[in-house]
Amino acid sequence: MALREATLADIPQMQVVRNSVRENVLSDPALVPDADYVTYMTEYGKGWVYEADGHVVGFAIADLLHNNVWALFLHPAYERRGIGRRLHDAMLHWYFSQTAATIWLSTSPGTRAAAFYRTAGWQETGTYDKGEIRFEMRAEQWRERNAE
Repeated sequence: MALREATLADIPQMQVVRNSVRENVLSDPALVPDADYVTYMTEYGKGWVYEADGHVVGFAIADLLHNNVWALFLHPAYERRGIGRRLHDAMLHWYFSQTAATIWLSTSPGTRAAAFYRTAGWQETGTYDKGEIRFEMRAEQWRERNAE
């Protein structure tokens, strides 16, 4: 198993992961085309993948331009192994090495993802879009959590 920076060649497998999730399911997979991955990974920010058994099983993408987490998804067969946390931490280490701007994300309420972000130290700041929870992480929060 290995965590590494994502490449454009990973996008097809990232799409498989994105479309395999049981929570935060896309109403229409065509809403997030490959071109969006290219833009977020090459113009707006950076991505990471986690490989296991010869396949991408999870990925994360930070958007430095809009100061948000564009994606953090894990194939259901690989949940509860610490992979999501490794992707999360790599993404935030990079993000806060680039800027001190607060980063935000949104996710559906009542999901394991929402619980994951709370446990990881994200602060709930309200709602976003279609009733999703908006979370934020400040640079000083991140540094304090990782100084331990």
